[in-house]
Amino acid sequence: MSVDRVAPLASIAGRGAGSPAAPEPHAARNPGVPLNREWFHEARVNLSGAERRAATLTTRRSLKKEWQAAWLLKAITCIDLTTLSGDDTPERVHRLCAKAKTPLRPDLLQALGFAEPLQVAAVCVYPTMVRPAVKALRGSGIPVASVATGFPAGLMPLKLRLDEIRYAVGEGAGDIDIVITRGHVFRQEWAALYDEMAAMREAAGKAHLKAILATGELKTLRSVYKAAMVAMMAGADFVKTSTGKEAVNATLPVSLVMVRAIRDYLERTGFPVGFKPAGGLSAAKDALAWQILMKEELGRDWLEPSLFRIGASSLLADIERQIEHFVTGRYSSAMRHPPG
Repeated sequence: MSVDRVAPLASIAGRGAGSPAAPEPHAARNPGVPLNREWFHEARVNLSGAERRAATLTTRRSLKKEWQAAWLLKAITCIDLTTLSGDDTPERVHRLCAKAKTPLRPDLLQALGFAEPLQVAAVCVYPTMVRPAVKALRGSGIPVASVATGFPAGLMPLKLRLDEIRYAVGEGAGDIDIVITRGHVFRQEWAALYDEMAAMREAAGKAHLKAILATGELKTLRSVYKAAMVAMMAGADFVKTSTGKEAVNATLPVSLVMVRAIRDYLERTGFPVGFKPAGGLSAAKDALAWQILMKEELGRDWLEPSLFRIGASSLLADIERQIEHFVTGRYSSAMRHPPG
């Protein structure tokens, strides 16, 4: 591969060709602030406007050839590689962790000018699978994320949800993905949602807390904005779209509203909060679309795993397939790129 083709890959992927690909460290944590309804009480969201803005994201910016490959390499470093199936076993988690440590085939990385393999941002599993994941990832520097709080419904008693957070942290989880009580949003019980989130943040301790809003069940973009703002006030380190189990998961209009809430919170407090879309992101073009959203709405810092994660299982396989097409000029069968 020529130097002209390698240069964009090195610059956009955020490191020189041949450099190690360790995930970026977390940004300074959001400590939270007292609940202030004035920040969101009068919030209005123009549905048509949000849909129009989301629709233009992928039409106003074109990523081709080496530039597309570079953005896809960056996307790999932001993936929370996930398995949340009822038939998960330690053996399946072990295979997923092996893929997390080597998400792209060595021959493809060599062709792109990288001497060391990339790594994903984290591996996301159920609490009972945290210990096998920690063992499989030992020495890699890749953290384990665990869902908790009665995922995906979140309808367990609060005490049990807090105990589940503490259990996952005790097993070695560095990130905790919790689900909010949707009923608090439906009834506009913002103090109850804030207190619940604050208790979860305390239970998580040093582990970073991602608040899953389950946006497909919140019905309105206005409710999405308010729920995101309350979660951040209570100390969430990330706000996340979905569990992946709802009928409607991550969409660009919903994500736009959430990143605008992040931007508003940053302007008011100076604290950066991360964003994680999840559910239904399975094609490389999805990764590009959400990266464009982050770059245009929040800036370059939100293209790093410290502030941007993509929750996915099959997405990595399609990214690897697209990278192989860039290197060889041919599309391979999807079966050549198992997720783990």
